Amino acid sequence: MAESEAETPSTPGEFESKYFEFHGVRLPPFCRGKMEEIANFPVRPSDVWIVTYPKSGTSLLQEVVYLVSQGADPDEIGLMNIDEQLPVLEYPQPGLDIIKELTSPRLIKSHLPYRFLPSDLHNGDSKVIYMARNPKDLVVAYYQFHRSLRTMSYRGTFQEFCRRFMNDKLGYGSWFEHVQEFWEHRLDANVLFLKYEDMHRDLVTMVEQLARFLGVSCDKAQLEALIEHCHQLVDQCCNAEALPVGRGRVGLWKDIFTVSMNEKFDLVYKQKMGKCDLTFDFYL
Repeated sequence: MAESEAETPSTPGEFESKYFEFHGVRLPPFCRGKMEEIANFPVRPSDVWIVTYPKSGTSLLQEVVYLVSQGADPDEIGLMNIDEQLPVLEYPQPGLDIIKELTSPRLIKSHLPYRFLPSDLHNGDSKVIYMARNPKDLVVAYYQFHRSLRTMSYRGTFQEFCRRFMNDKLGYGSWFEHVQEFWEHRLDANVLFLKYEDMHRDLVTMVEQLARFLGVSCDKAQLEALIEHCHQLVDQCCNAEALPVGRGRVGLWKDIFTVSMNEKFDLVYKQKMGKCDLTFDFYL
């Protein structure tokens, strides 16, 4: 059977929860019973989809995309619940029925692997923005996220969590497969593949890429103002006072990885990424 329940041991250092397994991929339990409906979800040409593996800079990306696509004031974004404007497809709230009825243009997020997304997206029926983040920073942020959620009840060490990550034992499955699947589709006309680190290294180019991809036309002054607003968002994201230990900064992993952990991670990374030519900046 494609669907099964993978029970996570409730011993110290493990999650006290259950995963939902679909075609060999571990997914959050709320995905159970809705994967067929997701595959058949009706996509519109005006949709803009943001897809990431969890903790890949999704919150920052959604604010930048909203700013670029809507011409929104960054001060206004700070006052609104941006998550309500960009629902996650597979989450229990607001739910698939409500997302189907949202007025166009819809901005929709998902953490699902490429193969599980609506089939209409595979056919190029709407625009998809994918962001990847270097896996060392990502696993640190993912660990902190799990530690902060009461529902996850994760009380294990970072070393144990990192081992789970390297063995594809976390929600949303293998990061290695997730990014490589999208990398293989980076040249599709409806896909824009971005890297989180480029927001910090070359934000100007990224904003220009997003504007072109989304069909947003603006003069030089408008573009400069847009870039300045995006810089403010990035700075806020990396403010150590706003997030635990500056969770949004690049090179976060160096504060927590030991030498032996780093060597093991590099070995697994090389094995799992194989001949893939996707590269990452692990520090700037």
